[in-house]
Amino acid sequence: MAGEKRFGSSLFGFKKSDVNSYIEKILREFDEKLKEKESEIADLKNQCREFRIKYEDIARKTDKVSEDRAKIADVLIKAQEKAETIVEEEKNQSIEERKKLSALTEKEREKLVDIKQEIKGLKQELTKVLKKYEEELEQVLESSEEISAVFDKTESTPEKVVEDEAVDIITELMEGLTRNTSSDDK
Repeated sequence: MAGEKRFGSSLFGFKKSDVNSYIEKILREFDEKLKEKESEIADLKNQCREFRIKYEDIARKTDKVSEDRAKIADVLIKAQEKAETIVEEEKNQSIEERKKLSALTEKEREKLVDIKQEIKGLKQELTKVLKKYEEELEQVLESSEEISAVFDKTESTPEKVVEDEAVDIITELMEGLTRNTSSDDK
């Protein structure tokens, strides 16, 4: 067998010095291996401690990321809800504005129709007044023709008589026009 130790023999068994040196050698090797193992254990403990620190750090970061993710999700949900609320409010407001504008447009159309009717009535009234004045002017023209005819007939009469008759006819016509104008204004 490999690593098997052979001791020299002596009178009552094995040689004590060989056995003692072997035991010392084994103890030294054992001490060296023990120190190596202890060193290895210390290294592993250090690595374990480092891994634990890293794990705790990563766990803290993971928790923080989870918290941040939850906060971000919450903020996004609230923002989306607020955006939906704003959009809904704006839709309602625009509907209300459309209704107001439609009502205002309808009122203005009604006013426009009323104004058109009023203009039509004024136009008819103006036409009547103009016809009335035209008739009166025709009467004045006829009267002036009568005056002219009278003037032509009375060439032999004194001028004073013709002038007085013309003045009387014109005065009557003017008074008639004034009366008609006054009654129209009322």
